[in-house]
Amino acid sequence: MLVSWNTTNACNLYCKHCYRDSGAVAEHELSTEEGKALIDQIALAGFKIMIFSGGEPLLRPDIVELVMHARTRGLRPVFGTNGTLITPELASKLKQAGVMGMGISLDSVVPEKHDEFRSTPGAWQGAVDGMRNCREAGLPFQVHTTVMDWNYDEVEALTDLTVCEGGVAHHVFFLVPTGRAVDIQSRSLRPHQYEALLRRILKKQREVDIELKPTCAPQFMRIASQMGMNLRFARGCLAGTGYCIISPKGDVQPCAYLNIPLGNVREIPFSKIWVENEVLQELRTLKYKGGCGSCEYKQVCGGCRARAYFYYGDYMAEEPWCLFHGREGL
Repeated sequence: MLVSWNTTNACNLYCKHCYRDSGAVAEHELSTEEGKALIDQIALAGFKIMIFSGGEPLLRPDIVELVMHARTRGLRPVFGTNGTLITPELASKLKQAGVMGMGISLDSVVPEKHDEFRSTPGAWQGAVDGMRNCREAGLPFQVHTTVMDWNYDEVEALTDLTVCEGGVAHHVFFLVPTGRAVDIQSRSLRPHQYEALLRRILKKQREVDIELKPTCAPQFMRIASQMGMNLRFARGCLAGTGYCIISPKGDVQPCAYLNIPLGNVREIPFSKIWVENEVLQELRTLKYKGGCGSCEYKQVCGGCRARAYFYYGDYMAEEPWCLFHGREGL
């Protein structure tokens, strides 16, 4: 099981797809002591992997202290970051503190395209420099790419770039319209592109030694089975079953893109929310509607619950981007 904590809403970039609408520090973000108490609760609930994300988590001045606390509680700390703040000195500090891996965002092999998407000149070079600083410090890193119509043809090239720079994995995120991404939903892939790209990614997996993983595209588990591939992953969509997220203010929701508040850790212990919340309990039944409910792959796929919620207002509805149950387009 893994959990993501958006440690701060502050960010040094202004990315067009940000689900958290990050930029400035939010009022009443969890303090250092509240963060440590949350980490204690996360460990108590049985989680193993702790993702420090944001905003930009490296803007948080106590981030190394929080990482060290997570390690003392038996968690595996990893990061989701834009990479631009990873200096050689910080990479070494994070490595010494016990960070197990850095997820660094890179959306194009063309610097200008990445910079435009992230609304910051120099963001591409900053991310690549961050990767190189991690590599020199012996800190494993992976590349995170959000795919849309404009970088649809670049995914394999980004995998090659990841290999060249010494990354251990390339995770490809499929856009879910939430936060600022609502404004660019027209740039998201359509079902035939979605299906074709998943097959391309899995074909590429046969050609490289690093791990490739589609994210927010749980149909990859069905497609891998159809292609005769055995992957290490047990399930596609983990929202509420093996994953959840906590906001900078302590609000819990089933995943980053399924904006349904389940409770606040200042009022209810996280471990109690995780075990007892009714929304999470319903997600765990796997009693989906429509095509997802009757699908032979529902145990390993699950459809994207956030995408179902955005398009149908029902997180148990069928996945709107899946072709397997006959949908031709949106």
